[in-house]
Amino acid sequence: MSRGPDDQCFQVWQSNEALAEEMIPLLGRLYREYQVIPVIYGRPLAHQSVIRILKDHRFVRKVEGTELTVRDTFPLVKRLLELAPGPAEIDLGKLAVRFKREGASDPLAFLKQQLAPVVGRHDAEARKVQSPQDVVLYGFGRIGRLLARIIIETGDASQMRLRAIVVRGAGGDLEKRASLLRRDSVHGPFQGTIALDEDSNALIVNGHRVQVIYADSPSSIDYTDYGINDAIVVDNTGKWRDRDGLAQHLEARGVAKVLLTAPGKGDLKNIVMGINDDSVTDGDDIISAASCTTNAITPVLKVLNDRFGIEHGHVETVHSYTNDQNLIDNFHKAERRGRSAALNMVITETGAAKAVVKALPELDGKLTGNAIRVPTPNVSLAILNLTLASETDRAELNDYLRDISIHSSLGHQIDYVCSPEVVSSDFVGNRHAGIVDGEATIAEGRQIVLYVWYDNEYGYSCQVTRLVQRMACQKLIELPA
Repeated sequence: MSRGPDDQCFQVWQSNEALAEEMIPLLGRLYREYQVIPVIYGRPLAHQSVIRILKDHRFVRKVEGTELTVRDTFPLVKRLLELAPGPAEIDLGKLAVRFKREGASDPLAFLKQQLAPVVGRHDAEARKVQSPQDVVLYGFGRIGRLLARIIIETGDASQMRLRAIVVRGAGGDLEKRASLLRRDSVHGPFQGTIALDEDSNALIVNGHRVQVIYADSPSSIDYTDYGINDAIVVDNTGKWRDRDGLAQHLEARGVAKVLLTAPGKGDLKNIVMGINDDSVTDGDDIISAASCTTNAITPVLKVLNDRFGIEHGHVETVHSYTNDQNLIDNFHKAERRGRSAALNMVITETGAAKAVVKALPELDGKLTGNAIRVPTPNVSLAILNLTLASETDRAELNDYLRDISIHSSLGHQIDYVCSPEVVSSDFVGNRHAGIVDGEATIAEGRQIVLYVWYDNEYGYSCQVTRLVQRMACQKLIELPA
């Protein structure tokens, strides 16, 4: 009996599923043994399920207009292992699309040419690139716990090692700290294992020993007692935002640098990865990662200004509520934020528009901004209402931003989506700083309105992690060029 089209579709699916299963251990070897981060158009492939790998291949048709399956990438993965590559982030999707379009027939020769800078670099000398960077999280709230997840997840290839978390209190709450890391109402369960070492007051997270330190003062801690040296301390508390306050961390033994996960005040450098991270020097011992909103809008504003010029504009942020607000009406030192976050839209101020200028001085005096806090727990939306120096239309603007998201150095910062069905929850866990919603774009002559989604927790935490790597001088080469 001949098989119908339904049976044939299912056979193809099963075949691809089997190939993806065969690919998983190969991707794992690249990640663990060679410090290679395999991605497909920026989406990570290591530690992913079969279905996730198949979906990421399917995604390519949206950005390149061509189908890509595991049959296209699997031969490249196998050959890549034969080349003993050095540490890098390698986009297998872009390689496979290029291989098909060039009509190449020899995967090994193709990879040698495309990945020349890292081919054969997995030798004794290449393995001595750097010892892992010790990282300490000072504060273990929303951002701190997400940073812990990301650093643990990427530690093998990124050469970062989470060594300790610092919290207030007298101890006795190790199980509660572990539970908050293990379960998250927004981002779901932690993908790994967490065990408690109560005798040493430590968490064992995916095999990484993470010391839990209780302290009320940064300068009172001696990190060297725990074998921690030259650490980067990531301050997630927001308690200190100027140089004098954050310098207390540098008084602690074992600390080399400090990163603030909030807008810095005074002369602190506010760094948005992808925009002004080239201004970070070895001598910078305290810097700021700016805010989640600043990280979301600055890359988009930069590319718009580069191409069309920005004369002036207004940024309105529709922002999820945060711990800074009250669940029900109560006293709050800030105007309006004392009203119930779960029941109200709350107009409040944002310094994001002004903070953009610290990363993009050319926009000084050209932007205003405000914010509305809304009753959702995560994912925010920035509305950019801009007057450009030159005219454009919706198609040109969307094509430009889509191309930037795929083929520029800002691929980690700017994502692009064009669907009439997406809503805020669709972007939970998105690793980009901001996602342009092309379907909502308005453009008439020099007047444009852009809608930029951003996971104000996870996307921002990914930006912070990239900045930690930059401070540690451990940014991986990205291939193909």
